[in-house]
Amino acid sequence: MVRVRLDLGYDGAGFAGWAEQPGLRTVQGELTRALGRVLRLDPAPRLTVAGRTDAGVHARGQVAHVDVPRAAWEAAPGRSGSEPGTALVRRLAGVLPPDVRVHRAATAPDGFDARFSALRRRYAYRVCDDPSGAPPLLRSHVLHHRRPLDVAAMDSAARAMVGLHDFAAYCRPREGATTVRTLLAHSWRREREGPYAGLLVADVRADAFCHSMVRALVGAVLAVGDGRRGPDWPAQVLLRGVRDPAVAVVAPHGLCLEEVAYPPEADLAARAREARAVRSLPVPPAAEDPLRPR
Repeated sequence: MVRVRLDLGYDGAGFAGWAEQPGLRTVQGELTRALGRVLRLDPAPRLTVAGRTDAGVHARGQVAHVDVPRAAWEAAPGRSGSEPGTALVRRLAGVLPPDVRVHRAATAPDGFDARFSALRRRYAYRVCDDPSGAPPLLRSHVLHHRRPLDVAAMDSAARAMVGLHDFAAYCRPREGATTVRTLLAHSWRREREGPYAGLLVADVRADAFCHSMVRALVGAVLAVGDGRRGPDWPAQVLLRGVRDPAVAVVAPHGLCLEEVAYPPEADLAARAREARAVRSLPVPPAAEDPLRPR
């Protein structure tokens, strides 16, 4: 068997998320069928992804891996004589729908796991607070917020949540899954130039995310930006550790998975072992007993 890394992107508007679901159109379903077809594998190979995006969420820098028989991998070029990865990308382009594209395919280094070897995932969430609405050409990838937003207040509130925390207040719980995550960065800025000029953009990075976490964080910070809540409110919700009905989970179409980062090849296997361990918060040191002899 050969492990193949796939770098891909997709417009999430027409998908019920990444994960394959009976009767629903998903990114995993489309890509699995395409791989089975071009590699002539039945059953089609199973995909492992860096992050399972929700329905309607886009991806620019998604990463997956798939294990395929070496013979099928080496046969991918057919008579073209090209390298297998180049041939696979070209052949997938011919059978995949236009809203999902594999940009690169290559044999993965030893120890690589698209999900567990990842150091961090980086998402962007884009918001327009122009009273005229979102730019027509960007409306399917930008949330329109009807009230003017204070980006400095939003940035301050977002940065206060960075660190290792239990994000139960911002996650939809799943049985047996931890909600402890390390939020590596959370900031907001207003773009000054380029195609997104004038839009507010969140940069959200973590070792991993739980279900709906980014969209809930954005919802809390937007309440600060338009003045409905004070700048300390999102961090206070985080510390309480329970879902607050005042935290809106914003629409998915403004969210995009921009990048998945991995360590050097020599550290891939070790990182995968570390990531498989169940996360927990450190136990605070016991209070010193004043009666204990020194």
